[in-house]
Amino acid sequence: MAFYESVIIGRQDLTPSQFETLIDKFISVIESFKGEIKKKEHWGLRNLAYKINKNRKGHYILLNIDTNPEAIFEYERLMRLDEDIIRFLTIKINSINENPSPLMTNKSDRPKNEAIHDDSNLTLDTEK
Repeated sequence: MAFYESVIIGRQDLTPSQFETLIDKFISVIESFKGEIKKKEHWGLRNLAYKINKNRKGHYILLNIDTNPEAIFEYERLMRLDEDIIRFLTIKINSINENPSPLMTNKSDRPKNEAIHDDSNLTLDTEK
């Protein structure tokens, strides 16, 4: 079995419960191949960078999957056929990170880069 990370974008006019039902359908395909969903993160309704099929927003979800390649082939085939899925991307990864993704952490939890705002190390060369 291998680890995969999959991000799915659903149509904006779906309700959150409809989108959850849709995702459960894809999860059942993975589980029918003896696969397992290790992590599931709902990123919510987010703006798209550009319009896709007249949609300006989309429901985002991240799945970390432990399964065999045959399950991924069937999983992606069914997503291509579904009209409610705008885009999806599945990649193979070496290991699953148990920590929340950067989109799920609050801005206050992120480390601040203080070197950018630290002007104390600046020197002016005025002897020219």
